[in-house]
Amino acid sequence: MIISRTPFRISFFGGGTDYPTWYRDHGGAVLAGTIDKYCYLTCRYLPPFFEHRYRVVYSFIENVQSIEEIKHPAAREVLRYLKMDRGVEIHHDGDLPARSGMGSSSAFTVGLLHAVHALRGQMVSKLQLSRESIIVEQELLKETVGSQDQVMAAYGGLNHVAFHQSGEITVRPVILPPARLLEFNAHLMLLYTGIQRTASDVAAGYASNFDARRRELRIIAGLVDEGISVLSTNGDILQFGRLLHEGWVAKRTLGNAVTNSSVDAIYNDARDAGAIGGKLLGAGGGGFILLFVPPDRHEAVKARLDGLIHVPFCFERFGSQIIFYESDTDYFEAEKARNLHPKQAFRELM
Repeated sequence: MIISRTPFRISFFGGGTDYPTWYRDHGGAVLAGTIDKYCYLTCRYLPPFFEHRYRVVYSFIENVQSIEEIKHPAAREVLRYLKMDRGVEIHHDGDLPARSGMGSSSAFTVGLLHAVHALRGQMVSKLQLSRESIIVEQELLKETVGSQDQVMAAYGGLNHVAFHQSGEITVRPVILPPARLLEFNAHLMLLYTGIQRTASDVAAGYASNFDARRRELRIIAGLVDEGISVLSTNGDILQFGRLLHEGWVAKRTLGNAVTNSSVDAIYNDARDAGAIGGKLLGAGGGGFILLFVPPDRHEAVKARLDGLIHVPFCFERFGSQIIFYESDTDYFEAEKARNLHPKQAFRELM
């Protein structure tokens, strides 16, 4: 049995420039970080006693005979991509809801790839996990998604991720003194709007015509270096919040589905209560909203947005991990030991 744990991410700047249709022509970059909220995937070979060959448990339960019958798109394509011809059982659990802007779909894909590789005795690199998850989502599932979520889920940490016209992706950790990182974390608030949406549906409204939005995307890309500069110096950290507000203004011009009247009301109320800036996470349209708020204004913002769920968080730096590993050999040796006669077990121990 294998258990993988893969973090969700929050993206600060550069979203939209991580779509291949943009960065293959212009390059792109994002500033993003992973947090201590996770997608967990348990994976084991299925014993041959059941009527079904594959079992996938998430918000639904699927018991099927072939990979092609699996309805969960990512589970089906990961198993097909890895040519998994042996029956498996997969269980999914998550700390945060799906379709909420936290990169949950990519965390699932990365985590399942990691778990299935480990089940087969293969320990793969973060680079391989990110590349394979991009292939699954963009080429096999043909979803309108960017490339930052897969990279962040695999690598973890606070990163400057650059997307090159060649297709190469580089990951550069943003190293901050512990006190600065704590100060940064203390100014961030994560709230759930309760509005669920599919990122690829929202992104489809603007990803098909990036050329018409060159000016906005270049502004968004430019905020990446400015944000890193603010964090990496001892300057006024409130400037980071002001940059987030600039990004909000720029991104909401990308398409009609990026925001709506309900989200605008939430953001405006938060600003009235003391938030300096913020953004909808993911492609937009709903899900989680990230706010930059001085610590002494947190209670005022929570009171003003009392209908929303506040989710405290800390940054994490490990990315996708295998947190439990028991191979077939380990399992069968354990079963053998349990089935020994007590006297024989004692002799073997001696």
